[in-house]
Amino acid sequence: MKKLILTALLILFIAIPVEAADGVVNVQSTFNVKETADRMESILKEKGMTIFNRIKHSEGAGKVGIELRDTELIIFGNPKVGSPLIKCQQSVAIDLPQKALIWEDDAAKVWISYNGPRYLEKRHNITGCEEVILKIEKALAGIAKSASTK
Repeated sequence: MKKLILTALLILFIAIPVEAADGVVNVQSTFNVKETADRMESILKEKGMTIFNRIKHSEGAGKVGIELRDTELIIFGNPKVGSPLIKCQQSVAIDLPQKALIWEDDAAKVWISYNGPRYLEKRHNITGCEEVILKIEKALAGIAKSASTK
């Protein structure tokens, strides 16, 4: 029973997003990079998001003789979500569509990283759009959690 409780707590803490000082939210995944990116892409499509691109940085680097740990970037968005934010403060469009980086660190841990909506709010001095920010914050956290855990 103790082992079950410990495992449940470990999974809970792994899936909790952590926002670094630079505004990047990091969520640890229980899957490898490819599985995490595949899961994320599938979830985004299910939620009606457009996948604009999926860039496999480690493959590109390999083509020029540079070895990188697995690193993929998914660029995604939905005008129903992004447009209200742009209407609040047009300069935020430079940070949209949203991006999610799925990468393996030097300890072989896999992460989903993305710009937190609060960071974008601060960076672009967005005011009067709390509801939009909360909606995006909740959606991104849910998508990252679903992509990173069973």
